[in-house]
Amino acid sequence: MAVLARWCVRHRLAVVLIWLAAFGGATAAAAVVGSAYSNDYEVPGTESGRATQLLERGFPGLGGDTDTVVWHTGSGTVRAADVEQTMTRTLDRIADLPGVASVVSPYEGRGTGRISADGRTAYATVTFDRSAEDIGEDEARAVVDAAGAARADGLQVELGGSAIALTESSGGHLAEAVGVVVAAVVLFLAFGSLAASLLPIATALVSVGTAYAGIVLLGHAMTVADFAPMLGMLIGLGVGIDYALFIVTRHRRGLKRGLSVTEAATNAVTTTGRAVVFAGATVCIALLGMLILRLGFLNGVAIAASLTVVLTVAASVTLLPALLSYIGPRALSRRERRRLAGHGPEPELPTGFAARWSAFVERHPKALGAAALVVMALLALPTLSLHLGTSDQGNNPKATTTRQAYDLLADGFGPGVNGPLTLVTPVSDAEDKLVLDNLAATLRTTEGVASSSPVTYSADGSTGYLTVVPESSPQSARTSDLVERLRERVLPRAETGTSLDLHVGGVTASYDDFADVIVGKLPLFVGVVIGLGCLLLLLAFRSIGIPLKAAAMNVAAVASSFGVVVAIFQWGWGSELLGLGSAGPIEPFLPVIMVSVLFGLSMDYQVFLVSRMYEEWLETGDNRRAVRVGLAETSRVINSAAVIMISVFLAFVLSGDRVIAMFGIALAAAVALDAFVLRTLLVPALMHLLGAANWWLPRWLDRRLPRISIEPPECRAAAEMPGVEEAGRASIPGPRATDRAREDVDAMTDVDVMDVLVKERPKDVRDIPG
Repeated sequence: MAVLARWCVRHRLAVVLIWLAAFGGATAAAAVVGSAYSNDYEVPGTESGRATQLLERGFPGLGGDTDTVVWHTGSGTVRAADVEQTMTRTLDRIADLPGVASVVSPYEGRGTGRISADGRTAYATVTFDRSAEDIGEDEARAVVDAAGAARADGLQVELGGSAIALTESSGGHLAEAVGVVVAAVVLFLAFGSLAASLLPIATALVSVGTAYAGIVLLGHAMTVADFAPMLGMLIGLGVGIDYALFIVTRHRRGLKRGLSVTEAATNAVTTTGRAVVFAGATVCIALLGMLILRLGFLNGVAIAASLTVVLTVAASVTLLPALLSYIGPRALSRRERRRLAGHGPEPELPTGFAARWSAFVERHPKALGAAALVVMALLALPTLSLHLGTSDQGNNPKATTTRQAYDLLADGFGPGVNGPLTLVTPVSDAEDKLVLDNLAATLRTTEGVASSSPVTYSADGSTGYLTVVPESSPQSARTSDLVERLRERVLPRAETGTSLDLHVGGVTASYDDFADVIVGKLPLFVGVVIGLGCLLLLLAFRSIGIPLKAAAMNVAAVASSFGVVVAIFQWGWGSELLGLGSAGPIEPFLPVIMVSVLFGLSMDYQVFLVSRMYEEWLETGDNRRAVRVGLAETSRVINSAAVIMISVFLAFVLSGDRVIAMFGIALAAAVALDAFVLRTLLVPALMHLLGAANWWLPRWLDRRLPRISIEPPECRAAAEMPGVEEAGRASIPGPRATDRAREDVDAMTDVDVMDVLVKERPKDVRDIPG
């Protein structure tokens, strides 16, 4: 790390140009090729997946995306001559637009039944010649404009469907801007230097921008969900600014200790930079753990998010030190520079609120620990009612045309028309066709079914399908119950004595199958991620208790953050107020992605906090002092980093995308709880109560485990940097520094180094017990 940092400082112009070239090249390539995202929830081998395959083989013309044009009259009926003429002309114009394969009007034979019972609402279906992910926004916009031209007083025209949703603008860029501005303000308040506060922002923007373009290109090579770029940006901005914050904080500490700019930057990367690489690696490993689920939809998300994290880590340890060398001593505020010039180098001592809080936790570990547990338990309670499913356009904000079309259809024809089920089967003979024709009548009397269409057969008669409209909405638990009832009771009876093999497809069936697959594999996934985290912490801190507490904290953070998500998105507490639409189910892929991301983010704070405690424990063997000092010295940086990350995550609520807003709120809640309740309250309280048991490790296991160092002490790090040994020795405070400078630093033990550091300094939280 020292060699890399020194090279980046010496060749700072080349480093900056390389990053700018990567950013510009990736952005240009992405602009040329365009995006190719795909929200494919179909899982091979599931019943809905087999239904889709049968339908595609038997009815190739049904492969294009189907959207709706809905109109409603304030007075009179849609059969009125002027309304019929207006909408017929409109539908004819839409049928002539590029990309539109067919339009079925309710005023024609095939469209009968598409006028509501009261005669005030009607809808037409617009079928494109391609699936939604392959339709250009311009083509969808042309349909919206043509339909919108028919609006008049007393005639409301709205559109719904996947292609139409492409035209609805989001506040994504506003979300990014707000998150960045808030992060810059927090950084300026923490550093007091405008130059120092802008560097983490610049580093994160360059790396995340490059990653965003890379994800666009990745979509041409594999299945990548349309929310993956925004999710990657959300994670990248959060962790990128945080990683840079840690390194800049260590760099500023080096300048205050009298190191030169080059030495301070090199030392920061050699120490904190190693922790950043470790933390970033754990995030990537956790994200790539989604690959064990073997779901194409999640594979693209995992690789896209991992790419963002890799680039943010790379920028933090290469681009950032180069930029630090450009601003020189301006990384310190003017007051700090004046004090350094007037009083000389001074060690940074833990004082103020952080020191007082650390002592307070030591005095009241039982009460504070109990309070933290109560808070986490209360927030986790809503998780018990978690309902996994996929939101639809009925959850969109009320002002959007897709939401209004959804509501008009639900009011005029019943909620089930927004998500009909499709029953598909191979057909071999006339007896099968007779059974299928009778099945349509049976389905109309089945509980939960609003209507059933006649059977439609393929051109060669080998495949048949019929459409079932549920009484309830696509995301309703009642519709899921209907899917289960059809699969387990109704259809098996119909198949008896025939060669029919009926499969239930459609929106709800696909989402339910997708959720079932994820839930079935979730225990394995969580076990692998948590187990990996425990192993890494075991190697780093050589303790059984530290990894076990970390695993428990991860589970608590996930459960409590999901409680917040359920209350807002599933129960609807404030969702409309936040512009997130109505209440609905929680996305089935959210648990998997949340566990991956939170595992990595919590490792940042765990490593940063416990590393300092572990260092003090090795020096003194005093657990109370180790916990008190570690909390006092790290809590301020942890809290600053958490505020930045929370601000960035919450800003994405402004994106207008329900899925991204769900991630933003879930991650913001998890980081807030992790930083302010778990790491700075519950973890130190438990460590005070457990005493020396925190650091227990069986001797036989200690002998067999390899030794790794995540973030070495600064004196040992200085010894690793060629040409910096003398500066490292000179930075040791106290009268023995001159004598130590003549010795070989490599020969010093950790206890020797820490003994030098604590000599001749003022008393602080290290010496005053809580």
